[in-house]
Amino acid sequence: QAKLGEIFPDHGIAADDIAGDLSIGRRQMVEVARAFTLTREPLQLVILDEPTSSLDAHTAGQLLSFVRRFVAAGGSCILISHVLGEVLQNADRIVVMRDGKVVAADAASAFDRDKLVAAMGGAGEHQKAAAETRKVAVGALRVRARPARQQDGKELVARAGEIIGLAGLAGHGQTDLLLAIFSAASRARAGIEVTAPVALVAGDRQADGIFAQWSIAQNIGIRSLQRLRDGLLISPQREAELAEFWKKKIGIRTPDMNNNIYSLSGGNQQKALFARALGSDAEIVLMDDPMRGVDIGTKLEVYDLVREEAGKGRTFLWYTTETEELDNCDHVYVFKNGRIVANLGRDELTEEKIIQSSFGDTA
Repeated sequence: QAKLGEIFPDHGIAADDIAGDLSIGRRQMVEVARAFTLTREPLQLVILDEPTSSLDAHTAGQLLSFVRRFVAAGGSCILISHVLGEVLQNADRIVVMRDGKVVAADAASAFDRDKLVAAMGGAGEHQKAAAETRKVAVGALRVRARPARQQDGKELVARAGEIIGLAGLAGHGQTDLLLAIFSAASRARAGIEVTAPVALVAGDRQADGIFAQWSIAQNIGIRSLQRLRDGLLISPQREAELAEFWKKKIGIRTPDMNNNIYSLSGGNQQKALFARALGSDAEIVLMDDPMRGVDIGTKLEVYDLVREEAGKGRTFLWYTTETEELDNCDHVYVFKNGRIVANLGRDELTEEKIIQSSFGDTA
């Protein structure tokens, strides 16, 4: 508990809280604090594997600040991360690995963002394309939603073909609103209007997304049972055809789509969840911070796919704790204490604005 408070001063976790009942972000905070807790021997090296993947920008900043203090005091840290900004800003040396091999290694000062993306197998143009203004044809209303705690007139509005971002500190109502919208698609809820079928891409895929005993193909097809039916049964052929189409479309790396879902890497598991949503009849796709801890190559592929599908008229509501991902969005709603406090257009979207709105009282 003492170490938890040292790393995350405003963590809000009680000593008698059940770890399994905590949110994924708070569970990660506990795990990090445990790693830094002293053993019988002085702690000299800590290996952190995607430690910020479930943390918002504020909490991630607290952790990285502590890591710098730990290193300044003589400790060493191996930081494994797909968040390029935190690697470039905090590492002394950077080692890039691809397909199990070291492809680049040098002092951090020898890299910039473009060089790092290129070394990781991505392409700089992808990131630039994400930041370019998309031409959005304003379509029909898809979602109108007011958070339960909203006291003023602010509400979230999303139309066909739009990519709408949800930002702010983690746990401030973004996921709650997505789940409320998901629920409202099947039964009426006060303050929420949904006009088309909905699919949800969960961020905590282990707890909320994956059917652990099923194959990759079955995990993809579960949201499309109506079109896969042959009479009263599911057609194995239709299920296989759907899975193979999305294997090629989204680049799921596996020799056989009948393999268990856990045979895939984390990034490919997340691709399968996207395939489930995009292969269905859903016109509205809710994304609950789905790209945390995913490699840059997979991210770039998914970013391209989201923009492509939005161009066809699909609506995306995208909650993310990675500020740079918001560059893909047409406009962004910032949340604080369960309320929308700002609605930022692309031309005013900066990390400073988001942080300012997250901690302030108004937009």
